[in-house]
Order: sequence, then C-alpha cells, then structure tokens
Amino acid sequence: MDGFASLFQSSNRKAWSYESLQNFRQISPAVQAHLKNVYLSLCCALIASAGGVYLHLVLNIGGLLTTLACLGSILWLLSLPPHEEQKRFGLLMASSLFEGACVGPLIETAIKVDPSILISAFVGSALAFACFSGAAMLARRREYLYLGGLLSSGLSMLMWLHFASVLFGGSAAIFKFEIYFGLLVFMGYVVVDTQEIIEQAHQGDMDYVRHSLNLFTDFVAVFVRILIIMLKNSAEKNEKKKKRRD
Repeated sequence: MDGFASLFQSSNRKAWSYESLQNFRQISPAVQAHLKNVYLSLCCALIASAGGVYLHLVLNIGGLLTTLACLGSILWLLSLPPHEEQKRFGLLMASSLFEGACVGPLIETAIKVDPSILISAFVGSALAFACFSGAAMLARRREYLYLGGLLSSGLSMLMWLHFASVLFGGSAAIFKFEIYFGLLVFMGYVVVDTQEIIEQAHQGDMDYVRHSLNLFTDFVAVFVRILIIMLKNSAEKNEKKKKRRD
C-alpha cells in the first residue's frame, strides 16, 4: 500500500504541474461534452441512491428483493441498445435507487452510532473520487489503463477470499484485509474507468449512461468501505473508553 501511495503521489505531482494541465487539450470538445453528461448522470444517480436510502429508513425495504431488483435493472440497462436513451437513463435511476436501499441498513447503523460518521464518510469518498478521477483526466492518455489487469486480479482474489470466508469462516484479520484491500482496488478502478471512458469516447463510444453506471458502482464501493472502516474505528474507540472507565 505504501508503494502504491508513493507511486500515486509522484504521478499526482506530475499531474498537477503546468505541463500536465496541457493534457486537457488532448480531450476534444466532443469528449468534454460527453464527460459533462457522464458526471451529471452520476450526480443524478447519487441523488436517486439517496432517495433509496430514505425509502429504506422509512419503509425498511432494503434486503434481498432490492438487491435482485438492482441487479435486474442493471442487466436490463446493459441489454438495451444505446439509442434507447430515455429508457436506459430511467433504468440507471431505478438501479441507483435500489442500490441506495441495499446500502440503507449500513447507513441506518451509522446514523444510530453517530450521524457525523455518515457525513464524514460521504465527504471523504467524494474527495477521494474527485482526486483520483481528476488525476486520470490530467494524466497522459492510456497511462493508467495497464492497471486494469492488476485490479481485475485483485478483485478476483477478493471474491475468492470472501467465498472461502463464507464457507469456512473468516477471522477479523481477514475481514479487515478485505475492507482495506477492497478500498485500494476500487480507488484504482476510479482511475482506470475514468481513462477508459475518455478513450472509448475518443473512439466514438458516447454511451454516457453505461459510463456513469461504471463510475457510480465505483463510488458506492468506495463509500461503503470507508463507512465500514469509520464505524469499526468508532466502535474500537468506544470500547477503549469503556475499559478506561471500568
């Protein structure tokens, strides 16, 4: 993790230099307009997701059904041709709403423990997402695409590790590794997906709905892991305070 952090810091220093800012010229006006549509759709998806969280808090709908509905909406969206723009955008909003309902139980727990944790986790996720996505835009084209293979391997390892934990039982150390390593993997996906979106747009793929879905999935994955880490740290602090009082 330290090696990745140092690599990102060195590339970030390069990215924010004056010469690196010229890389915006590599992005054509058409691609810039496409990116505006992608990030505007992402904002709408986050608002819809917040609506899903609210519905769970009021109606307690988060669970298996909303998970299946979210997966079904995503598969339906991906099966439609790009020219059915309105229907696909509606499915993006629906899948985002169901995703918010799925995350609702975790957010409900955070609200009961300390509402400030929820705000801090969202702000931290938004800042991290903006920094990593911005670094991908400012970097040279295709510079980070090679990370896709490494990230896919890391994601595969996480899936098999989680599967093994479900079958044979997992320790607290394994769970902690899954959370932190998963956070690192999805941070990397923010960079890779951003550069892939730019590259695909340069090649004529202007499917902003699918591209915003990719970024929305990355954002939720990062947010959930940051929230779990903050909840765990808060619980450990409370335990230490109780021990001191005793």
